[in-house]
Amino acid sequence: MIDIGFFLEIIPKLLSGVPLTLQLAGTSILLGFVIALLLALAQQGEHRLVVWPIRTFVAVFRGTPLLVQIFLIYYGLGQFRPSLQAIGLWGLFREPYWCAILALTLNTAAYGSEILRGAIKNVPRGLGEAAKALGMSRVLTLRLVILPIALRQAIPSYGNEIILMVKGTSLASIITLMEVTGIAQGLISQSYRAIEVFIAAGAIYLFINFLIVRALAYLEIRMTPYRSHG
Repeated sequence: MIDIGFFLEIIPKLLSGVPLTLQLAGTSILLGFVIALLLALAQQGEHRLVVWPIRTFVAVFRGTPLLVQIFLIYYGLGQFRPSLQAIGLWGLFREPYWCAILALTLNTAAYGSEILRGAIKNVPRGLGEAAKALGMSRVLTLRLVILPIALRQAIPSYGNEIILMVKGTSLASIITLMEVTGIAQGLISQSYRAIEVFIAAGAIYLFINFLIVRALAYLEIRMTPYRSHG
């Protein structure tokens, strides 16, 4: 039988891991979005020497589990310690936090680049041609016409990717980071009450993702003014 008193006891402890969970998710999503946008734009030219390395990167990170990617980065980079020390990066990548950030960032960048590439491709070509006819440069057309429409179209799909990233931060617990899932595992080892602990942890993730869904819905309305009057 579920003990409500135990629930009330563990929730504050689990909530103490929320800042790290949000930090991991927020940092990786932000960095991943920048990389994804650059990769999506780079593929618009269809130059093979540019496109194929990007598609290989995307295929690797979309085709392998995030758990494996975290393990490879956390444990695998240790094999290159002399090289990383030579360029001053070993102090960074010996930390579990930065290894988790790197893995999460590269993973979401791979998925995000495909979302954004498809969104850009779906913008009607006539809009770009009309902007060109008005004398707008390619960069200006991209910034003022193509990207605003593409980003608006990408919100639903990219929202799913953001939610997956929030849930993906739970895997950081395997490299000793004490976010929500890491704390949950510690509580289970102490109390042997896995059901209550994981239900509480799951409720926290559910609430975080609910707020994200509401925020993205608001953003979508703001980027589509005519819908707010419908």
